[in-house]
Amino acid sequence: MTGQSICFLNGEFLPLEEAKVPVLDRGFIFGDGIYEVIPVFNGHAFRLDEHLQRLLNSLKATHIRNPLTQSDWTNLVNDTIKKNGLGHQAIYLQITRGVAHRDHVFPDDAEPTVFIMSNGLSETQTAHAVSAITLQDPRWNSCDIKAISLLPNVLLRQQAREQGAYEAILIRDGFITEGAASNVFVIKNGVIKTPPKGSKILPGVTRDLVLELLSKNALSCEEVEISEAELHAADEIWLTSSTKEIVPVTELDGKPVGTGELGTLWNKSTELYQAFKDTFTGTEAT
Repeated sequence: MTGQSICFLNGEFLPLEEAKVPVLDRGFIFGDGIYEVIPVFNGHAFRLDEHLQRLLNSLKATHIRNPLTQSDWTNLVNDTIKKNGLGHQAIYLQITRGVAHRDHVFPDDAEPTVFIMSNGLSETQTAHAVSAITLQDPRWNSCDIKAISLLPNVLLRQQAREQGAYEAILIRDGFITEGAASNVFVIKNGVIKTPPKGSKILPGVTRDLVLELLSKNALSCEEVEISEAELHAADEIWLTSSTKEIVPVTELDGKPVGTGELGTLWNKSTELYQAFKDTFTGTEAT
């Protein structure tokens, strides 16, 4: 990373501190927008095509006009990476419906606001166990859209923090959905499970990569509904996200998960993930 972060806003690269958005932008007024977070290793965006596809899916679901071509998005992300010193970064990309008179109905002629910035990302993700709590999931029924209106998630994550936990694992109608800022995997007697895709969870890019790696290495994972009782009886629990990768949960609601130690399947899955990432970054052992 360079000393001063450079962002992109509506056709221009400029220092982050100088970027300004009008107060009538619908992202500010209504939270009317979508976003994406893309990890970058050695100057290369990780799983870029998958992240951009999810971005396009969110634009389509929210009826926000896609202002750029696929190659334009790719070039913008890569240019932002270069302007921030290559290396390891997390690219945050946000599109709102644009600036318009305040009215709930979509404006006819607003130009989408496009914003991209770079945040720091550790070169290696330190393996450490975390604690979690369970909370009821009060969110809307379109959690598969990566929307910027994240107030429910913010409140849930804050509640976890105030109770001394790293994450809140959410329960709806007696079944797990996801974490406040992560997807969830549950392991019992060697069987790996994760909730299926649908409107109740965000289709995590890291989640999908973990499934892919497990399958390729004869460690199959079931995409099935997981009850709250199964969660509490788990031998291992993992959280996945693009910037945190695979995080082991060893304490849930104040009680140990399994033995309370890092699990053997977590060790294996992390080994597979890091090997895949090393191959991608060109740092694999020779």
